[in-house]
Amino acid sequence: MTDSPDQHEPEQPQRPATPARLARLLAGAGRRVRATPLPAWWPVPVCALLGTLCGVSYGVLKTPEYTATSYVVAVPAKGTEPGAALGYAQAYGRITTSDSTLAYARVAAGVPPEALRSQVSTETSPDSPMIAITGTATKPAAAADIANAVAEAVFVSSNHVSKNTGVKLLVFSQAIAPAEPTSPSVGISAAVGGCTGGLLGGLALLVRPKRPRRAASASVPGPSAAPADASAGSAAERELV
Repeated sequence: MTDSPDQHEPEQPQRPATPARLARLLAGAGRRVRATPLPAWWPVPVCALLGTLCGVSYGVLKTPEYTATSYVVAVPAKGTEPGAALGYAQAYGRITTSDSTLAYARVAAGVPPEALRSQVSTETSPDSPMIAITGTATKPAAAADIANAVAEAVFVSSNHVSKNTGVKLLVFSQAIAPAEPTSPSVGISAAVGGCTGGLLGGLALLVRPKRPRRAASASVPGPSAAPADASAGSAAERELV
């Protein structure tokens, strides 16, 4: 009586996964991984990945900053040369962050003079008698208050001596609270970090020492046995003769 094709051989029970067997399997896998050589350009993607992670971390953890700018213009008085306004605008732009100006502005800005110095920047133009005063803070309204307070302080201090200088300052435009932060977003930080990491990885490839190449061993052919066989044949012929 033949066996039916539906009958199958009984499956053999699998051996339990003992700690020793698992250790042998892990050791074999580790040897196979170590035997696989890494490509020569591996620092580039690794550094790019690390740079991207650093950029994302910076964008997430960094407190957003807001900036607001107010503009003050120097106006010459009657009988004063127009070029004098340009020169005094440059001079007033330099004293915007002085101790006396910041001490006057700290009350309206609500910031101590030491911290206010690092939150205010000025910019002047060599072609126009205008001063741009920028305030920086972690809140939009605070940035506008800082810029307007410093502009008001410069306006007051300059007009005290306007009779002697022949030039007075006017507030051309007041700062308003910005709608968006000026600090980089998470996406921009990640892109900058990734590009910087990739660049560093490429530089590492250029400056690292090159591996010495293995010298190819030239195979020297062995002596041919044909002349020996020919001399042996000629000697045998002489003996027969």
